This record gives sequence, structure tokens and C-alpha cells, in this order.
Amino acid sequence: MTDKPTSLIPHTKQDWLKKLIPAWVSDYSPSRLPADIIAGIVVGILVIPQSLGYAVLAGLPPVYGLYASIVPVLVYAWVGSSSVQALGAVAITAIMTASSLHGLAVEGSLQYIMLASLLALMMGGILWLAGKLKLGWIMQFISRGVSAGFVSGAAVLIFISQIKYLTNIAISGNTLPGYAISMFSQLNSLHLPTLLIGATAFVLFLLNRYASAYVWESWLPQAQAKWAGRLFPLLLVVVAIVLSYLGQWASRGIRTIGEIPSGLPSFSVPEFESFSQVATLLPTAGLMALIVFISSSSVASTYARLRGEKFDANTELRGLGLANIAGGFSQSFPVAGGFSRTAINVDSGAKTPLASVVSVVVMVIALLSLSQMIAPLPYALLGAMIMASIISLIDFGTFKSAWKTDRLDALSFSATFFGVLLFGLNVGLVIGIIVSFAGLIWQSSQPHIAVVGRLLGTEHFRNVNRHDVITYENLLIMRVDESLFFGNSESVHSQIQQALNQHPKASELVLIMSSVNHIDLTAQEMLITLNRELVANNKRLHYSFIKGPVMDVIEQTAVITELSGRVFLSTVQAINLLTDDNLHNDQHPTVQQQEFH
Repeated sequence: MTDKPTSLIPHTKQDWLKKLIPAWVSDYSPSRLPADIIAGIVVGILVIPQSLGYAVLAGLPPVYGLYASIVPVLVYAWVGSSSVQALGAVAITAIMTASSLHGLAVEGSLQYIMLASLLALMMGGILWLAGKLKLGWIMQFISRGVSAGFVSGAAVLIFISQIKYLTNIAISGNTLPGYAISMFSQLNSLHLPTLLIGATAFVLFLLNRYASAYVWESWLPQAQAKWAGRLFPLLLVVVAIVLSYLGQWASRGIRTIGEIPSGLPSFSVPEFESFSQVATLLPTAGLMALIVFISSSSVASTYARLRGEKFDANTELRGLGLANIAGGFSQSFPVAGGFSRTAINVDSGAKTPLASVVSVVVMVIALLSLSQMIAPLPYALLGAMIMASIISLIDFGTFKSAWKTDRLDALSFSATFFGVLLFGLNVGLVIGIIVSFAGLIWQSSQPHIAVVGRLLGTEHFRNVNRHDVITYENLLIMRVDESLFFGNSESVHSQIQQALNQHPKASELVLIMSSVNHIDLTAQEMLITLNRELVANNKRLHYSFIKGPVMDVIEQTAVITELSGRVFLSTVQAINLLTDDNLHNDQHPTVQQQEFH
């Protein structure tokens, strides 16, 4: 019996199948298979130690880093928006998980693990709901200064939090003062062999990351040097495991991860003790959802643009949401798209999400066969690996650039950065967002209004303070460079009055409105008052270049019906009619009978 031709399948069923099966599966080309397999194997192998480290950073047993790289990755590969983004445990979600669960349960305990999965479930639900509501546009409201300041502050906290693994000092906290107090009160617990191992590994990781041109390229071809640099962390992990096993480091007081449970993650519903815990985690889940979306969509959209592919922010929201929801039921903690692992995925030749599926296979093999082999790995090495990799996230370059070009964004960066360090991740992010919006409101409340004149021989008008222009004694022309609303109407009125005082002979005021996209009720009242003040001083108010949508709003209001002057289609027309040589005697308000655009 043969299958029915596709044309005989009802269209509703065809549409349902198209929605169920992603395009990369139905259109998969066998020619892409070798590249996807190689990329998946490379990523899977290289991120095993990284995944273990991020689980430790989150306060979880190391094996949960591998759990987080299985079910969520499969779900995102099926429904995510990016063809090459590699999902998994990342530094930001790990430190935010540890910060949010601090004080709610003992690190590594069953209750702590359940709460971490609950956090993933809650964050995933928020992301999925945001995708269904098509809230992908929301990412544009987080300025570059805020996002860079948050990531930089979080990177510093992550760096400091790993000191406990390099020194054996049991420091704790979620702010810089908290870590400092905890550390200095326990300096006597410093373990020198652990420090020696951790410091040595840290220096080696730093040299590999930042001096690879001297370390590898001096004696290897460029292509081989590139892969040597990538494989070095894995090689160092293997060497550390061998040395730890032969030297019996665990018996010498050097903390090792021990034997990790063999087997795949189980499916279960995250449990919690009370709804107060859910209420406590909800704000963090919301902030994490925002950060995860911004960071992941930044990675996905960048590679989509480079590869000439389409990126849909709402699809990304739903993909991240479903991946974390699935992770919440499969012993995962919050995951996101990783900068480094995505770069490795792309550089290794990944063509489609099948590469991520292959990396999951590698993780499964690791869970089933490497549990005893990884046991001697010292925590100091994982801490050093995270510390060396996290330095690149401290983005002072953005602050320097903003300080030169946009002081408000530099202020947002500083407020977020120091807010994170002093008050924690959640409060720091909120502080940064508030400062960013406050700066935006302040900037809007101080609009630029220029007195302009006509460039000789042209119909162009420019700022009298910047150009050599023609001005008219009886005519004052001003260009309004912002929309008018309650926040800036008083400032606009004040600047206009100041300009009128500086030009006492001007009896005609023309406001160029080409940059005005909206005039709210408060601004309308300001313009009406301005017009009446001018009339009381035997002067007239005129407008030019009012946009059609703006005119639709104000045409039947006193802004126009009581206008002492005219509304001109162009400023040149205003000059032709209002200068001393051509001034009309008609003092009645009129509007040019022309279409407004």
C-alpha cells in the first residue's frame, strides 16, 4: 500500500503538519549532515567542563549542568528561531539563580534543586506568554548602557564568587560588600594546596585566552593554533583529573566534584514548600526572562543577519520559553543562548539545529559513561575556568565610548554596574532601568529649539549659531526639534520667550514644526497661551511644515482656530509673505488651503 499523494491530504492537515515540523527538518539537505555532526560533537565535548562549572556557579551539583544541556536544547532545536544558536547553562542565568535562591534553601540540597527547576519553569512561562502576546519589541527599551552595565556587574560578582573554589574559603553572599565581609571573616580557612592548583589553572586559562597568538601561533599554523586554543581547556581538565587521581588530591583536603550520578535526568514536577516562595521568586523570574531574552536574541539576531536568515523576536521568546518550561520538568535550571558556545558552533561549521541535537547525544554519552572518570576533577579548576572566561564580559569599552558620545548612557551604565555590585542583580537592574528612563525623560524635557535663518541662494534654513545665514528684522524663525508633550512644553515656552526678548523688533514668529510628531493637551494649551501673549504684544504666531497626522489632532482646537497668524506649507512661503517688503495687511488668521503631509 502506497502513501497518499501530498496533494490529496486535506489542506488543514498540511497546515497542521507545517506548524508541527520545523522548516529545517522538512527542507533538510543531506549535504549539510557532515558539517552538523562535526559541529555537534565539537560543541558537546568542549562545553562539558563549562556546563559542570556553571552548575556549580548556580549552587547546584555539577551534574545538573549536563542535565541543562539535554531536554531544553532539544526543545529549542525544534521550536527556536535560530538555526545555529547553542542553548545551555550560561554565566548570567547561573549567577542569577544562585542570587535568587540565596537564603531560601541550602546550596545543593534537594529543596534548592527543586527551586532552581521551579525558577526555570516560571521564567519559561513568562517568556512563552510574552511570545504569545508578541512582546518581542520590548527589548528595545533596555539601553545598551543598562545591559552592558548589568552584564559587567554580574561578571564581577561571578568572578568574586569563584574565589571560594580557589581558596577553600566558604564565602557567601550576593553583593560585593557581602562577599567581602564573608571572606575577610574566614581568611584563616585558606587552603594553600587548593590555592596553588586554582591559581596555576587560572594563569594557564588566561594565557590561553588572551595570549594565544604568542602561545600557539608561534609554533603552529594559524588554523591549528585556533583549535589548539579551543581544545586546551579540555586538555587541562583531563590532565587535572589524571593528576588528581594519581596524587589522591581528595585525601589531601582538595575538594573534588566526586562521582556524578550516572543516568539521564528524570521528569518530575518541581516542588515548593509554600506559595510565598513562588511569590519571592516571581520578580527574579521576570527579570531573568528579560535578561535571557535580550542576551539570547542579541546572539541569534546577529548570526541570522550574518547568515542572511530571518529572525523573529516573538518566535525566539516562545522557543526560549518552551525550552525552559521543558527544563523545569527535567531537572534543569534556567538556560539561555550562550555567546561562546554559539561562536564555537558556528565556527565548527554548524548549518542547522541538528548540530545541537548531536551535542545532546554527546552529553547523554557523557552522563552514561563518564561519571566515574570525572569524579577526581577539582573544583578549583572549574572555578579558575569560569573566572578566566568571565573577564571578557566586563565591558568597560562600552562605558568609555558612551562617556565620549552619550553621557546619559554612561550614567545608566554606572548606575547599573554599581547597583549590581552594592545591592545585587535584581535591584541593580531595576536601578539601571530607572536611571535610563529618567535620563530619557530629562533629555526629552530639554528639547533643542534653534533660531534659524535662510542660506543665501537656497530654500534651506539653518541654525544662526552654526551657519552664515540671512535673517529678517521683523521676522523670527524658530525650529522645534522634538514632539511637544507635558514634559517639555514649559521648557519650549521658556526658550521661545527668551528668543523673543533677544529679538524685540520681531513682530512675526514662525515655528517650523517639521520634527514635531505629536502635540498633547498640555502642549496645545502652551501654544494657545503663547499665541495670546503675542497678540497682547501686537505680534503674531505662525506655523510651517505641520505634518498631516499632527494637523488632524489640532485643526479643530484653539491652537488653529484662534491662531493670530497663518499655517504655511513651507518656511519660504512664510518669508515671502511676512518680510517687511511683502507683508500683507490682512491680520485675520488663515490656514493655507493645501494638503498637509
